[in-house]
Amino acid sequence: MRRFQNRVFVVASFSLGLFAAMPVYAASVQAVSRATWGANGVPSYVNMNIYVPDKLAENPPIVVGCHSCSTPVSSFFNSISGVKAGADKNGFIIILPEATGRNCWDVGTTKSLTHDGGGDTQAVAQMVKYTLEKYKGDPKRVYVMGGSSGAMMTQAMLAVYPDIFRAGAARAGVAAGCWADGFDGGQQWSNNCAGGRTSKSAQQWGDQVRGMFPGYTGHRPRLQIFHGTADATINYKNQAEAIKEWTNVLELSETPSSTDMITASGTTYDRQFWKNECGQTVFEAWSGRNGAHSMPYEADAILAFFGLDKAGGADPETDCSEAAGSGGTGGSGDGSGGDQNVGGAGPAAGSGGASGDGGSTGEGVTVGSGGQPAGGGEVTTTGGSDPSSTSGTSGAADSATTGAGSESAGESGETGGCAVTAGDAKPKSSYAAVVAMGLALLTLRRRQRNARS
Repeated sequence: MRRFQNRVFVVASFSLGLFAAMPVYAASVQAVSRATWGANGVPSYVNMNIYVPDKLAENPPIVVGCHSCSTPVSSFFNSISGVKAGADKNGFIIILPEATGRNCWDVGTTKSLTHDGGGDTQAVAQMVKYTLEKYKGDPKRVYVMGGSSGAMMTQAMLAVYPDIFRAGAARAGVAAGCWADGFDGGQQWSNNCAGGRTSKSAQQWGDQVRGMFPGYTGHRPRLQIFHGTADATINYKNQAEAIKEWTNVLELSETPSSTDMITASGTTYDRQFWKNECGQTVFEAWSGRNGAHSMPYEADAILAFFGLDKAGGADPETDCSEAAGSGGTGGSGDGSGGDQNVGGAGPAAGSGGASGDGGSTGEGVTVGSGGQPAGGGEVTTTGGSDPSSTSGTSGAADSATTGAGSESAGESGETGGCAVTAGDAKPKSSYAAVVAMGLALLTLRRRQRNARS
């Protein structure tokens, strides 16, 4: 009997040891009071939520995730499950602003389209400043993303606060400033822009963006945009307007540096890439063939574009003055595989040429022969593949109605997401429970021995 009890004790202790070694994820989306993040001089309806992973990186990067019209933060957070997984793995923070009680974000008034103008954009900028200070975040690694109204907010944030953001990813949005054309303040909607009836020259768009932060001459953030060609809510024509705008702002040619086609997450995308004078990809336009308004977030591609697909490191885009000669000498023939820089987004495959020495250097997705990305995803090059070739990602699309003036009542995310709760995040530990159970077993064993003596 005693031998049996000893075996039970050993097995129980071993099981408890395994239980103690298992990681316990307690992180959840937390509301931050307006008094805490310093909501002064900004709209009263804008509130802050934050997701801080259990394992936080040193000087963590920050991603701002902007929800679509009338979408609760919890639903939006579920829809970007791939980005949340990246935060858990690599330790970056996600800020989730909320336009409480509003239909959409205000990206149509002068207040929001002016640097420190007191609009929605300033409220989000203040959230970023608070987070950088509280968590000792990396001010050189702040990013923004979103879909639909959140995509419009993304482009507005890059235009109004280029001094804060390093890059952005916008799905089914519009050019910064487009929403001001016929803006309805009651519904925060623009029928003109949504219907694809707002068109300007590249210079006009660029001047409008530069006027949002007069006198700013610093770095302009890079951008990745996605749009379905059959979008019945935000007309696909807005993709072309955004291309005109951002190629002008980033001082790029309207003709892309390269193009390709990729199938990811069940959607076939025709992609265009623009490189700056140092050969770094700073603008991408993904057109989903027959894609509707609601397409999945290509989280793998977005995280790679931000350089958040791995822990540590720096932003993929280095300063041009520091980038020259860091990644190889170029491929033979027509290849451009060696044109990489330290911390670049990944090696590019040439159009028929072999990669040069050092051509596979750089962080990101390795492109093999024939433009095939390592790790999956079908790619057909039509002018030289781009370093951002990537496999598709999980993540649910947000649902949207197709009528003008209204959008989704909620993004349909994957089940099992974190709920929004008030208070500070406090990771739970299993060690106290393990110690208590172990002491209880020891006490029981002693009592049994005393009973026999």
